[in-house]
Amino acid sequence: MSINIAIDGPAGAGKSTIAKKLSKELSYIYVDTGAMYRAMALFCIREGADIDDGQAVSDLCQKADVKIEYRSGIQRILLNGEDVGDKIRTEEVGNITSKISAYQKVREKLTALQQKLARENDVVMDGRDIGTCVLPNAQVKIYLTASVEARAKRRYDELKNKGEQVSLEQIEADIKERDFRDMHRDVAPLVKAEDAALIDSSDMGISEVVTEILVLLKKKGFVKKA
Repeated sequence: MSINIAIDGPAGAGKSTIAKKLSKELSYIYVDTGAMYRAMALFCIREGADIDDGQAVSDLCQKADVKIEYRSGIQRILLNGEDVGDKIRTEEVGNITSKISAYQKVREKLTALQQKLARENDVVMDGRDIGTCVLPNAQVKIYLTASVEARAKRRYDELKNKGEQVSLEQIEADIKERDFRDMHRDVAPLVKAEDAALIDSSDMGISEVVTEILVLLKKKGFVKKA
């Protein structure tokens, strides 16, 4: 039976970074569900979809073929055969992603692929509803969070390092809005699973968070003790 590790939490908490490092440490497959939704959002943007029209978005998304492939051990996000990994990390795509991920048909389409990957492989999967909806029977569940201020500062520094002109205040406002949408959507809202371990990374480095999760895994018997 495959081993599934689910990591949930709000935008900017460091889920993807932590999940990637953890999967490498364990030699598991990393499944970036957020990237799959971002690819779908990119498709909607390219097609000029009315993002507020749930039916139109749901119908349009049926024409999008989103896949995860592993080439030389590296995850690639494909949209209709195109590797869009370098095109889905913009603020525009992120904000659209939060909106379309609330539509049930969009979630159903991508959840089926995510569950198939988890059935066939040992995975570390991160997102908003992995432990509650996508992989409710995951052997290990983590809810990774951080303060709005800490998350905004991380995103601000990331974008500044890329040479982008950004406003810390606007990033904070965007994060608060995304949190509200994610936590109050009708379909699969962001919520901590009852059996998930809570980790607040506000004052923690990446290695510290990974170490804390590895300790938890050892206690559960999924990592051999040194």
